[in-house]
Amino acid sequence: MPSAGAVPVLRERRWTPSTSIDVGLTLSPHRRGGGDPAWRRTPDGAIWRTSRTPEGPGTLRVADRRGEVHGQAWGPGAEWLLETLPQALGVDDDVSGFAGSLAAARQAPAATLVARLAARHPGLRIGRTLRVFEALVPAVLEQKVVGREAWRAWRWLMRKYGEPAPGPAPEGMAVMPPPQVWRAIPSWDWHRAGAEAVRARTIINAAHHAEKLESTALDGPDSAEADRLLRALPGIGVWTSAEVRQRSHGDPDAPSVGDFHLPGMVGWAFTGEKTDDAGMLELLEPFRGHRHRVVKLIELSGLRPPARGPRMAPRDYRSF
Repeated sequence: MPSAGAVPVLRERRWTPSTSIDVGLTLSPHRRGGGDPAWRRTPDGAIWRTSRTPEGPGTLRVADRRGEVHGQAWGPGAEWLLETLPQALGVDDDVSGFAGSLAAARQAPAATLVARLAARHPGLRIGRTLRVFEALVPAVLEQKVVGREAWRAWRWLMRKYGEPAPGPAPEGMAVMPPPQVWRAIPSWDWHRAGAEAVRARTIINAAHHAEKLESTALDGPDSAEADRLLRALPGIGVWTSAEVRQRSHGDPDAPSVGDFHLPGMVGWAFTGEKTDDAGMLELLEPFRGHRHRVVKLIELSGLRPPARGPRMAPRDYRSF
């Protein structure tokens, strides 16, 4: 253990990808709202992330220097973060396979739209962090609530139980606590964070299975085993499993079925009409193998159905 006041050693890596990668766009799914203690973009354009790696806590700074990725890392997990940096930025993402999928789907009415959206974002990659539990906790907090409510709970729990980020990280950054800490959080602190008992129990139970879940990250983008294990846990269904695997495994074919907004968004983009989950899956079927990627492109496009009716309002369990 480093002595009090010890300065973590800086590790660095420079990596030139074989194709263009938009670093900020590719890493953006890991940002959980404004003020996320585990994710920041600084005025110089660099992305900062914290992670609890197999080697311990670490802080990663990633910057794009005219096509060359410059990674800097601090803490016990620094070397691991730099070693897996290409995976986090989508080196395993089969973009050529997506091009083939578009060619095969050229008769589908939506193929032209998808091709146009893909051309707008040539640097988008579906990266994988290889950290399953790290993606699971915030995904559970986001279950059936508006984003602001979930992100408020995430910030509170991270500030209360997370570790200070190693190195010269931006102020307020923290590393997610390990599974044993999540298992020990008392009920009153879940309440103070604004997470009701159902989501708290789901996270606590998943923390007991974290080691087994992490082992699936070695399977690469194929996340079938992770999906099976995740959905076997109480409180985790198809939506949460997809949200986790998109990030931990970089699965480009894991659409978030059960999302409040996505079916309407996909239906509107493809047909000009809202649809439900079944209709969304039918529209995405020509792009099987890349359905999550297509949904991501639609999200980035800004195509939205007209807002009608009341929005979901944030709930505040802290006053109950």
